[in-house]
Amino acid sequence: MEREPQGERAHPGGRPRDAAIDEAIILATRERLVRDGYSKMTIGDIVADAGVTRPTLYRRWKNKFDLVVDALDYGFRKQRDMYTVDMSELEPREVLVEAVRRLDPAYFNPDAMVLMGNFAGEAIRTPELMEILREHAVEPRVSLMEEVLKRLRERGAVRDGIDTRVIAMMCFGAYFAAFYAGEPKKEIPERVVAVLWPAIAAGRP
Repeated sequence: MEREPQGERAHPGGRPRDAAIDEAIILATRERLVRDGYSKMTIGDIVADAGVTRPTLYRRWKNKFDLVVDALDYGFRKQRDMYTVDMSELEPREVLVEAVRRLDPAYFNPDAMVLMGNFAGEAIRTPELMEILREHAVEPRVSLMEEVLKRLRERGAVRDGIDTRVIAMMCFGAYFAAFYAGEPKKEIPERVVAVLWPAIAAGRP
């Protein structure tokens, strides 16, 4: 693996950063993470794919690890920007269906499952990758689901005392189960809520 110089990320001072160049590097990084995984991915490959130079990259990110952190953040931000359904206009059960739909790791990136699997595969060699996966890809999605459940509870739509954390993780895990079982994911939101709703809806025993 090539060694990366420890340059400084050029946020302050100098010329304004070009967002198009930033995005080209991020997209090239995400593609390489899917194809090669973190260990085999090199800065040389990334700059070649992005059509930039090494100094251009190192003015923005000091090393490969920092670049990967931003690449994960990019995916979640893009996914969040794709949410177009106004949940405030939905009935409680439909709010839950939409919330489960938004948990899909591949909502924005069709290769997200492979990407996350590559990170898990690095758990022994580079354990800190699992931490950034949890912080930048898993936790934001699970937290959004928990927030939806808490709001439904405040509206009186679901029972008090439900374990929002466990429910959110179960819903998130449904996508991984479907992926590894080779089953289609399209119906996951409706199927999950069909099982879950009777157990948590207000007024149920």
